[in-house]
Amino acid sequence: MSMKVLVTGAKGQLGTDLMNELKRQGLEGVGVDVEEMDITDAAACRRVISQANVDAVIHCAAYTAVDAAEDQVELCRKINGEGTHNVAVACREADVKMMYLSTDYVFDGSGTRPWEPDDERAPLNVYGQTKYEGELAIEEQLDRYFIVRIAWVFGVAGKNFIKTMLRLGKEKGAVSVVDDQVGSPTYTYDLARLLVDMIQTDHYGYYHATNEGECSWYEFAKEIFRQAGMNEVKVTPVSSEAFAAKAKRPANSRMNKEKLTEKGFERLPSWQDALERFLQVVEQ
Repeated sequence: MSMKVLVTGAKGQLGTDLMNELKRQGLEGVGVDVEEMDITDAAACRRVISQANVDAVIHCAAYTAVDAAEDQVELCRKINGEGTHNVAVACREADVKMMYLSTDYVFDGSGTRPWEPDDERAPLNVYGQTKYEGELAIEEQLDRYFIVRIAWVFGVAGKNFIKTMLRLGKEKGAVSVVDDQVGSPTYTYDLARLLVDMIQTDHYGYYHATNEGECSWYEFAKEIFRQAGMNEVKVTPVSSEAFAAKAKRPANSRMNKEKLTEKGFERLPSWQDALERFLQVVEQ
């Protein structure tokens, strides 16, 4: 079945990989960024989405500067909450299905068991709260939607933890990394394949999608340097308290991905495998 899919935030880390994956699977992708469709402008969303004549919208555009969001509450809400509402309304009016990329930050990060897709949401920071508001807007407006929560995202086309570690390792030869936050990295290249598979089905609802396996940020950093052949870099584990950040982060970002298997979707490879492939294509 040939589909036409509109991708918001098409120039971002995930948007870039999604556009490539749509092409790879023989589907037509319509990429829009803020220049083509400002999601905070409800009329623009309705106009662009209705005129694009698409079957589905994958909504990646978001305000993602987690610490800055604590100071820029209104802007963050305008983009993640109201912007997502605008896209959802436009999808409803055009009668197209919608996929929204959400986050582990909608949970409070307590305990150690992996979060289930239908667990209670209680965000710890402004970014998480506004992404939660986006989820609610979609629930209210649409029947045909996918809400896919992802975490610890890295891709070739953007800033991310791996690139930061490689840079700091080269510049300083030593890094301090938090060891009391546990989750799973997500490679946008692998994620894009799953999302494009998913958008072609009607298995609607909430999903969790990250690469397989779990680690702390400290363990992630150690593996980055090991695979990059930078074993001389000293990596020191520190607590979240020792690492001054404006926004509170969840300690437990483990997410249960069994629903992917139940619905017949192919899960993502291990995060170590994803890291290895990422390092082969990224400029070091």
